[in-house]
Amino acid sequence: MADFERELNWDDEITDETGSFEPLPEGDYSFTVAKIERARSSGGGKLPPCNMAKVTLTVHGAENDRDITENLVLHSSLEWKLSQFFLSIGLKKHGEPLRMNWTAATGKTGNCHVGVRTFKRKDGGEGTSNEIVRFYAYDEFVQVVQPAAQTAYQQPSAPAYQQPSYQQPSYQQPSAPAASGWKPGSF
Repeated sequence: MADFERELNWDDEITDETGSFEPLPEGDYSFTVAKIERARSSGGGKLPPCNMAKVTLTVHGAENDRDITENLVLHSSLEWKLSQFFLSIGLKKHGEPLRMNWTAATGKTGNCHVGVRTFKRKDGGEGTSNEIVRFYAYDEFVQVVQPAAQTAYQQPSAPAYQQPSYQQPSYQQPSAPAASGWKPGSF
């Protein structure tokens, strides 16, 4: 596998079969809503088939960003999760009803708790992936993992005191009008 990511040409040689993908460690992260697609849930368990929003979040991790898709099923039994999502991105206010506006959600930011789930792959092996466990409301204080480009908040150090420099103004005699014949310095 190459040491860097790049676009492949149509006739490039490929060798990597592992699909090496390391999920983000469990924790609290900030995210940006990257994309929302309207879809339909096929139902299952106690849920009938119904509308579903496939929300792709760009989760900002310590090493790099990771896209996680969360399926938000539009069903009354999951209204709490829809409210969590809209509270997180600041489109819903506590205690107030909200008419869901999915178009306005794209590009918004929020905080969430990311978990790691294990699953059985088609080849019988065990796989891991990330999932959104919880969306935090816009006014909840959450210490999120900081991307590598950013550093954690540090108290700014006091600037070193510098003595102000004063420059003595230079005095210039005003020039007299040329018509009077007066010259500065002469009597």
